[in-house]
Amino acid sequence: MKLTRSDLPKLGLPLFAAIAMCVVAGLLVWGSQLDAGKAERERNAATAAKNQIEQRFLQVRTEEQEIRDRTLRLKQLQDSGIFGDEKRLDWMEMLRDTQRELRLPGMNYEFGAQTSLDSGNDPSHTWFSSPMRLQLRLLHEEDLLNVLARIQKNAKALVIVRSCKLAPLSRQADGREAMAQLGAECEMQWLTVRQANDRK
Repeated sequence: MKLTRSDLPKLGLPLFAAIAMCVVAGLLVWGSQLDAGKAERERNAATAAKNQIEQRFLQVRTEEQEIRDRTLRLKQLQDSGIFGDEKRLDWMEMLRDTQRELRLPGMNYEFGAQTSLDSGNDPSHTWFSSPMRLQLRLLHEEDLLNVLARIQKNAKALVIVRSCKLAPLSRQADGREAMAQLGAECEMQWLTVRQANDRK
């Protein structure tokens, strides 16, 4: 089939329609690409939001565990008597009971003034130290170990033994102390902790 000039006007409408369809198809492709890009951005934003929520949830769980751990440690301190004001009367009674139960020939002790050990690391709590010098008259060396173990176990404080000296006794004592074979002198620290709002 051979086209002539007279056929061109007849082809105008179909050509225009074809061009229009190409334009519409191009617009549809462009629009679908815009929609795909928008969907991708929304999906990325949703993923980022989900990750942020998961991280926050994990952080909350971690903080909850830390709070539970701190609460447990605080309860342990309270139960042991370490937390709160120093209890010197209880300490002295415990020392007398220890001497009686272990049947020690002699015991003397002297507490010094309480001082703060505040290091500034934890402003919510402050540790306090009460120094003590302990003098004992003992039958044998094992008595010293038993006394120190009993004090550290039963004291309503954290008791740290700084030093101990053990030496034979001269025969000058009377009465029950005459049975003692050894003399011991120990330097100790009795530690307690208080919350910042409980400080005096």
